[in-house]
Amino acid sequence: MFAVVEIAGKQYKVAPKAQVMVDLLETKEGESITIDKVLLKSEDNGSNCQVGQPYTGDSLSAKVIEHVKGDKVRVFKFKPKTRFAKTRGHRQNYTVIELAEF
Repeated sequence: MFAVVEIAGKQYKVAPKAQVMVDLLETKEGESITIDKVLLKSEDNGSNCQVGQPYTGDSLSAKVIEHVKGDKVRVFKFKPKTRFAKTRGHRQNYTVIELAEF
């Protein structure tokens, strides 16, 4: 069984008891959240598939596990013949959620 949900403007394919890294959510660790924007819900073999227009009307529950930072991305700017070189780094904040049974 799997579902396609929309969280913070992005779509994720999720399964029951799976942990998913999504963009930072403003909830505390250990709290439960409800995901109302379910785009598609399907069984394992694909025989019973519900496709929403745009949403199916179902809701899923998830638990916030932790807030983490992603890998560092290095940005390097360089202009030839002008002695200009600049390096910057960025680490995106993420929230790890675990889906309940659905």
